[in-house]
Amino acid sequence: MIRYVLALVAAFGTHFAHADEAVFDSHVHLREGESSLRAYEADVAAAHIKLAGFGGMWFGGPNQALQGDPAKIRANNDAHLALAAKHPEMLPIATVHPYDGQDALDELARVAARGVKVLKLHPHTQKFDAADPRVLALVRKAGELGVVVLFDNANILPGDNERLFNVAIQAPKTKFLFAHMGGMNFRFWNILALVRTTEKFFFDNMYFDISATVILAADSPIEDEFVWTLRNVGIDHVVLGSDYPQIPLGKTVDALRRLGLSDDEQAKIRVENALRLFGRTKAQSE
Repeated sequence: MIRYVLALVAAFGTHFAHADEAVFDSHVHLREGESSLRAYEADVAAAHIKLAGFGGMWFGGPNQALQGDPAKIRANNDAHLALAAKHPEMLPIATVHPYDGQDALDELARVAARGVKVLKLHPHTQKFDAADPRVLALVRKAGELGVVVLFDNANILPGDNERLFNVAIQAPKTKFLFAHMGGMNFRFWNILALVRTTEKFFFDNMYFDISATVILAADSPIEDEFVWTLRNVGIDHVVLGSDYPQIPLGKTVDALRRLGLSDDEQAKIRVENALRLFGRTKAQSE
């Protein structure tokens, strides 16, 4: 009988044993609106995951928010907000292009007034330099409006980690969520353990989504270093993201379980930290 049960677990994975564990997915691309949302939720249901909510963004892949077309960005943000109004489980993530200057600042203020809590920026695909003064002006404005800035941090661009660190230090009133936690250069972020010891310098405003990187780390030669990094940046500052549709949530959750973190650490990363960061209550997620 025991062998039979073990065989079932091996065949179907660990989802059934953990179906009561809620997950907030902070990184979901809804490139085709409603149809993408329904496909995502069907995929989550098939993996037997209890979804506490998710952060959905409209751009990525073939859909980009490029400089010089603020009207198109505004229209896409509006369509995304309309979708979120129909699906309360969705946390809408808007975007602008920093190089659009005042148009970008105005659009940020407009969507914030409509309830947006997260702004996504992607230096690589949007083709901007995170060290540009227009970026700093934008993220500082986000902090004034209570909007979290979600930056891609896969370290595709040279100096990605260093640029984002400097931006965050210069905008201490803004909360930043760095997606992918530096990719395969995640080791850089261990510096935060030392920076926190510097009096009147560090403001503890950096958070990390471990989408994609967690899959590379689990059951790999770098797993221990990855876990060490999570603890050095602070487990309370780590959230889970899938980067759907590129990576399914089920695969991401399974990778998290294999890291050897405590149950309490896993619960914080799966759902608790995200609810706190995004200002969502448990009631909103049920």
